[in-house]
Amino acid sequence: MKYYIIAGEASGDLHGSNLIKELKQLDNAANIQCWGGNLMQEAGGALVKHYRDLAFMGFAEVITNLPTIFKNIAFCKQDILQFAPDVLVLIDYPGFNLRIAKWAKIKNIKIIYYISPQVWAWKENRVRQMKQCIDKMLVILPFEKDYYRQKWNWEVEYVGHPLVDVIEQYQKNEPKMVTAAKPMIAILPGSRKQEIEVKLPVMLQVAAHFPDYEFRVAQAPGQEDTFYAPFLAPYKNVSIVKNNTYGLLCSSIAALVTSGTATLETALFGVPEVVCYKGSAVSYAIAKRLVNIKYICLVNLIMDKPVVKELIQQDMNVANIVTELTALLTDEQKLQAMKTDYAALKTLLHAGGHASNKTAKWVFDMAQKS
Repeated sequence: MKYYIIAGEASGDLHGSNLIKELKQLDNAANIQCWGGNLMQEAGGALVKHYRDLAFMGFAEVITNLPTIFKNIAFCKQDILQFAPDVLVLIDYPGFNLRIAKWAKIKNIKIIYYISPQVWAWKENRVRQMKQCIDKMLVILPFEKDYYRQKWNWEVEYVGHPLVDVIEQYQKNEPKMVTAAKPMIAILPGSRKQEIEVKLPVMLQVAAHFPDYEFRVAQAPGQEDTFYAPFLAPYKNVSIVKNNTYGLLCSSIAALVTSGTATLETALFGVPEVVCYKGSAVSYAIAKRLVNIKYICLVNLIMDKPVVKELIQQDMNVANIVTELTALLTDEQKLQAMKTDYAALKTLLHAGGHASNKTAKWVFDMAQKS
């Protein structure tokens, strides 16, 4: 069977790679072409484009890069037609993937969408188009199944969250720990250059207030060592960790994490965290008017309460981060409450099953039928 998979970010590359591994277990002759990253390529996908050439963060940044985005979309359509897949699998990345889905439906290509766009947060009107052009929607957040059924009369499948399986498997296989002479605090500043440039300088300034701790910055896949060097140079108790974010989390007593999948990964490893988010002033102003959610952190969204502290935009400053990090390091009651909530979160995400395996079965079955 022939499978075409599109992921546009680091998290999509991770989930796409595990999907490819499961597909190859079901289909020995699987021919997989993909947009993603190193992980999907290593799993056996033929990489067409790397996500580092696709990811543009924020409204203003997307508008600036529109010519590149449209060029990529046109190229993608041509490549899909030439490959002629039995099924097209779209992983999150809605700005790009929903355009491809609408076009692919017209071309009578079977479509599975794995990891729903966050339409419950903004742009709900997209659901009407999604219902028309997506053959099967597979969701990974427990509340999404009821959201689609009750509000849109659309039956989608909850497959569980793939990170639960990924992290459990990692923990079983003797994690590659990160060593330090002092207690360690992780800094996860994101995967895109645009967000790292905004958030990392602020997060690094915090290190100067904690001389008795070692701070380690998780280097994003696809980013070069030379990109981080100028940021880290002024700080004696800060260094980089390359290709070992999970080992870093296993070795850390606390973490400063930018919003996104990393907040959930940190929680599933049981590491107390402060969520730090800051975007461009223009992008944030637009988002504030359009986005309708109580929290930006996945941990808080899923649990529907403030499990971890979110420091957003102007609140993400050195003084506030120092205050919150100090509380994580000294307040035993706060730590115990967070760990209890982390355990409940893991149970909730496990309820859907083994996400990559269930998704692969859906994909393989649809490919056979097509």
